[in-house]
Amino acid sequence: MQVDAILGYLDKVSRFDSQQFTPLFIGSERMGYVNAQWKERLLQHESALFEENYLGVSCRLDGSYRSISHALAQAARRWQQAGWLNGWRNENFTAFRQDGRPYFELERAAFRPLGLTSRAVHVNGLCRMADGEVRMWVGRRSPHKAVDPNRMDNLVGGGVAAGETLGLALQREGWEEAGITQDKLHGLQPATLLLAQRPVARGLHREWLYAYDLWLAPGEAPACQDGEVAEHVLLPLDEVEQLLLAERFMIDAALVSMDCLCRLGYWRESTAVVETALTRVRHALGRDEAILA
Repeated sequence: MQVDAILGYLDKVSRFDSQQFTPLFIGSERMGYVNAQWKERLLQHESALFEENYLGVSCRLDGSYRSISHALAQAARRWQQAGWLNGWRNENFTAFRQDGRPYFELERAAFRPLGLTSRAVHVNGLCRMADGEVRMWVGRRSPHKAVDPNRMDNLVGGGVAAGETLGLALQREGWEEAGITQDKLHGLQPATLLLAQRPVARGLHREWLYAYDLWLAPGEAPACQDGEVAEHVLLPLDEVEQLLLAERFMIDAALVSMDCLCRLGYWRESTAVVETALTRVRHALGRDEAILA
């Protein structure tokens, strides 16, 4: 066990200079953060929609969920045509108000440039062997994936699309990525809630990670249905730790796996130290509506 190295990795993937980002307001709600490049783009090329004031960058849009979504969708298409957006998915995420109400939806490729907060479901696949040892199912992403090919992932992990509940997203992703049937996931509750935040090439990654624990019986193996996962492997926990330290995991999956190892007491007498460090990204379930500073 290498606790100091784990703590160093957690620092690396969860600390960043927030002063490099400007708060983004839509109406009276602080919804995201933009870096210097996107701030300039919005103010120079989208001045009909965005302005700068003492709060940061503000979007003038007001109105219904539908009208705001439509106006921002048109803007996102302009950004795509200008070559500013890559990874267009034709899939929308929902942006929520601070009180938890849906505010608008937008193409997921535009979420990071605006620093909007998305939601994702992740499943730790766990198995207790005949001798009592706990192992973890880890997925290796397809080498053909546009994002993070061949990186290690949780048993299941994927974004919650606009209009989806957490339960529906969990069932959809569970089947597509691991062939897990609905009956195994129905009623499963999140074990923890993590907030992933870090600068990325397109802007600021901000995502609520709903992490679930699913125990599979020995001999019960996942099977990807959509080709996005090249293989699943059942690993001893010390090998999971080594993959974390080698930075083989996707970062969000690494946070989820690290949290799970901690809850399992993997670091023994040092577990409390890791618990304290994880408070930086852990949040109380049911409080994800807050758009945190």
